[in-house]
Amino acid sequence: MYKFVYNIPTKVYFGSDQLSKLGKEIKKLGDRVLICYGGGSIKRIGLYDQVLEELKKENLEIFELSGIEPNPRVTSVNAGADICKKEKIDVLLAVGGGSVIDCTKAIAAATYYEGNAWDIVTKKVPVTKCLPIVTILTLAATGSEMDAGGVISNLETNDKIGVASPLMQPKVSFLDPKNTYTVSSYQTACGSVDILSHIIETYFNTEGSMYMLDCFMEGMMKTVVKYAPIAMKDPENEEARANLMWTSSWAINGFVRSCQHCSWSCHSMEHQLSAYYDITHGLGLGIVTPRWMRYILDEENAQRFRNFAVAVFGVDSKLDNMSAALEGIKRFEEFLFVELGLTSSLKELGIDRTHFDIMAEKACGNGVLKGFKELKKDDIKSIYEMCLVK
Repeated sequence: MYKFVYNIPTKVYFGSDQLSKLGKEIKKLGDRVLICYGGGSIKRIGLYDQVLEELKKENLEIFELSGIEPNPRVTSVNAGADICKKEKIDVLLAVGGGSVIDCTKAIAAATYYEGNAWDIVTKKVPVTKCLPIVTILTLAATGSEMDAGGVISNLETNDKIGVASPLMQPKVSFLDPKNTYTVSSYQTACGSVDILSHIIETYFNTEGSMYMLDCFMEGMMKTVVKYAPIAMKDPENEEARANLMWTSSWAINGFVRSCQHCSWSCHSMEHQLSAYYDITHGLGLGIVTPRWMRYILDEENAQRFRNFAVAVFGVDSKLDNMSAALEGIKRFEEFLFVELGLTSSLKELGIDRTHFDIMAEKACGNGVLKGFKELKKDDIKSIYEMCLVK
């Protein structure tokens, strides 16, 4: 049961005033750097100027790719790869949240491929080589700053697909909680749900886990539940931002997944929502996850839900398994839709059942989604239907 390989080769600089090391770290990797970022928030908070200052100290040649989308498009990946090929880029610097980092990872691989980057995302061609990646995180959510995967969207095919390779692992990541102070209340909430979902998808595992890992995951979930509302109310609370940022990284860097033996169900279902409706990933997960919980809960797995309820939400341990499980799901919903104030149904987002059939088919890969409880196409459609109702 306990057989795995654990390796996290990312060097992390955590905390304030660490950017003074940025130029020297990049210089070790090359002289020509492509800065990748999104809509320009890094300029508004002054981070962009700081980055340029540090890079210029090492006389690095600087190029830019801006405008990377919240659900990063393959078109941005191709644009970035074109710059890298033309300008002979040595190293990539992703400055932003998970979407920017995910896109940058795909660019790193696509630079060494002459075709459309979508071929890499869809696994038609393997990842054989990548440019080195350095990241500066501005949003606690995806954990992409400390893992080897990313998710890319294709608007032409309504697909959102994950791509991963050890070669995509960032070499160095800079994590300063202060760079998340200006993140909106809404994005803080959505990011926090994404963190929680990464842990939940691992916690609900078909073959159990180590007691130590269970305690670690329960502690991380409690951390998010405690500090997300604080960060929303007090955006410059460094303790809250630091706890969310570090939990984000450890939720999906491979540590807690060492005993993972099943697929992630909620992410598979949510990716279809993002692909067809371009909604915020964390919001979609917030809507889908409690419905998934209610749909799959039964006497056989109620003990696991009870453990979750008692450890994370303080549900009375004297309750029987099913009662505790249901109370835990209820408190989870209250956390999502009351404390965090997230939209509670797809209908409120203007989403109907038009694409449920094809979405469910894609989510289960035309067969069975082998998660904590196996789901077929009709099961997934039923969960989507549940998401229409508040």
